[in-house]
Amino acid sequence: MEPILVYGYPSGTSMGLVAALEWLGQPYRLSRVDMLGEMREPPYKRINQRVETPVLITDKGRPLTETMAIAAYLEARDTERRISFDPLSPEADRMHQLMGFLNTGFTGAFGPLWVALELPEPDPDFEAALRRFGRERVIERHDRLEEMLDGSSWLVGDKHSLADGLLAGVARWLEYHEVADISRWPKLQALRQRVESDPAVVFATALEDGATPAGSGALKGQLPLAEVIARYGV
Repeated sequence: MEPILVYGYPSGTSMGLVAALEWLGQPYRLSRVDMLGEMREPPYKRINQRVETPVLITDKGRPLTETMAIAAYLEARDTERRISFDPLSPEADRMHQLMGFLNTGFTGAFGPLWVALELPEPDPDFEAALRRFGRERVIERHDRLEEMLDGSSWLVGDKHSLADGLLAGVARWLEYHEVADISRWPKLQALRQRVESDPAVVFATALEDGATPAGSGALKGQLPLAEVIARYGV
């Protein structure tokens, strides 16, 4: 069977994994989940107890959670090195370093901003404190990422990789939370413009928005979430 990626909307990090699957070019399927609705209902816990996206149903029918674990699954199957590099190469080391940074401190810096946005009850003082702390952390993490960039066309050299997919999924949160203007980080701004205009990222973003764009042909269809849970849930 083809692997099935359960991807979230709105503005889920899993959008970047959809782009990576397009770059990889191997057959896959998708299942769309509303992160503010059906993801929070009890049946979803059958495929992810932590109530998060993404989830990959592997080609063996096993649910696999956590972005880095899913990225490792894709990397291991990338025999043509379309989205990765020779495991012993400096490029692979840099890709893993950047992926680790993006998936931990960079993504985590937005945590207080998401908490402020989703407070169940109004609490202006607490919300203001969360937003102030979150903005400071996001700006600091962007400063660090700007320092890590070397001016290459992509995060690692002259081809897209899994690291660029992770960047595509989370970088847009800067505007979503109205933290700062991206022009503050010129190298990152140039990189984001390149990544976000890539056909695979445009395709993944359109899917997230509910459109039905034409992709590479690797996508073999979308399955209803209820079917995925019924067939592969624990």
